[in-house]
Amino acid sequence: MRIALAADHGGFELKEQLAKPLRTSGYEVVDYGAYSLTPSDDYPDFVVPLAKAIARKEVERGVVICGSGIGACIAANKVQGVRAGTIHEGYSARQGVEDDNMNVICLGGRVIGYALAWYLVQIFLSAQFSNTERHKRRLAKVAAEERKQ
Repeated sequence: MRIALAADHGGFELKEQLAKPLRTSGYEVVDYGAYSLTPSDDYPDFVVPLAKAIARKEVERGVVICGSGIGACIAANKVQGVRAGTIHEGYSARQGVEDDNMNVICLGGRVIGYALAWYLVQIFLSAQFSNTERHKRRLAKVAAEERKQ
């Protein structure tokens, strides 16, 4: 599975920490930056290219990190076909994929530490969309709204 990572200065350290175990676990990691800790950088510069790669199916899932996870989530969700959620606990990491086919997990680098982040990323990556009719129906309604934009 190809996994994309992106972070601004608020999530840079956590992104770097997560890249290593992802690679060790056999994932192909595509890094969309930041590539150095730059306090003046802006999360859309890294998150939007990652989100576009998700939409084009160049990568299967994405992990984006900013200070709170909120800004990165907002930016990712502006790209049609991206279903991103800010996650800081295990239930939503699984349920977001199973019920809502979430393809980008957003984390707060100033909110959670490495151990919890790695735990959540593992849950997110191991979860599969349930493909049940009610969830497909709901996602079709969301996709229809995206097409109106």
